[in-house]
Amino acid sequence: MKFASSAKFAAVALTAALALTACGGGNSSSGGSAGPVDGKGKKLSVLTGVNAQYSAQQKQWFTDIAAKFKAQTGADVEFETFASANDELTRIQTSVVSGQGPDVYSLGTTFTPTAYATKAFVMLSDDDWKKVGGKDKFNQAALGISGPDAQHQAGIPFVSRPFVMAYNKDLLAAAGIDKPASSWDELAAQAKKMTNPTTGTFGLATGYKDNYDPWKFIWAMSVQAGNPLVDGKTLKLDDPAVKKAYDTYFGWLTKDKVVDPASIGWSNSNAVAAFASGKAGYLMMTTSSSLPTLEKSAVAGKYAYATMPTTAPGQTSPQGDSANAASILSGDNVVVADYSKQKDLAFAYVNLITSKDEQLNYQKIFGDLPANAEALKSLDNPALKPVADTAAKSKATPFTGAWGDIQLALLNVVVQSIPDLSKGSVDDSSLQARLKDAQTKGQASLDRASK
Repeated sequence: MKFASSAKFAAVALTAALALTACGGGNSSSGGSAGPVDGKGKKLSVLTGVNAQYSAQQKQWFTDIAAKFKAQTGADVEFETFASANDELTRIQTSVVSGQGPDVYSLGTTFTPTAYATKAFVMLSDDDWKKVGGKDKFNQAALGISGPDAQHQAGIPFVSRPFVMAYNKDLLAAAGIDKPASSWDELAAQAKKMTNPTTGTFGLATGYKDNYDPWKFIWAMSVQAGNPLVDGKTLKLDDPAVKKAYDTYFGWLTKDKVVDPASIGWSNSNAVAAFASGKAGYLMMTTSSSLPTLEKSAVAGKYAYATMPTTAPGQTSPQGDSANAASILSGDNVVVADYSKQKDLAFAYVNLITSKDEQLNYQKIFGDLPANAEALKSLDNPALKPVADTAAKSKATPFTGAWGDIQLALLNVVVQSIPDLSKGSVDDSSLQARLKDAQTKGQASLDRASK
């Protein structure tokens, strides 16, 4: 399969770059999956990201699910992984242009709009949905970013991963705090009460150098302030609410001093480790995937999850729809390559990994919430209730093919500011210049996508 224009090729490049941050129409079909697929002598190729937090467990899951798929269809599964945006970019470019490569791709939900725009993946028909068990098999909220509307979808939900914060109940109590913060200003005030550099204890744990999380803080604070970032054909990264969000996020380090100075170089896994050791009051922008680690750590039985603040910096109450912007609509979708010559086998694989039993098994190992409706309903761990509540208060990122560029632009402002953060401050002129550059490049991408 080859693109007819360089514009489409560029869209694929954006799609691949976004994947680490981080996604024919058909109507709903509630019927069961199609009959058994004979895959004897065949091999299915699946591309997915490396799970750095649970590397050994992921390798074992690959082995186990491949064995189950072999028993079910007679076919082998070959798992291929990417560890960086550039790695995946090269793989997807090569595969799409040559018309060969992975049959199935696992991608983050915010990846879906850009992936959809490339038209390089199967647009799901009624029959396709039937092959994976029907739309009713899935938690309907998880379908919210499978496509631009219910009749045009490419992403099949795999897991749900709403973002929350975890808090150390003992540290909050010792600081005289009776409940988690509901506004970003209150969060900073509480974090100051729990910070004691002498003991190495800080109010917040977060990773400024994480490949996924930093832009999500900016998105949340900005949307909660009434700035949707994308307003029709207009990008609004130059809105004062965006700068206020960066000032707040950077200020935890430079002004409030409520995060470990080492967090300048941290990824999310480092932040999880710091919280797990009992050295942080809050673990920010985490998901239920942290649960397996925390349950075996020094804070086991001493922590809980809570919805992140929904009141924007500088405000005293939620504005408009901001209460429904507690998290991006987050998780993983799986898509089938349009060039694949074994689509039925690919859908059989998707049907297996989204079955109730396999979803519950995956949740037990990795912590992510099931996208399978029955599996999600059967979970009885009370610790997950705040996570499920947050899922209901999640808001989809804009469904535009330009979102890849926009998301990367938000992240790159943080990346470009790391040297300044290391020196103790980010001056206004530098931040304004970076936002202006992000606005210009993002608007150009939005203009192209809107044509």
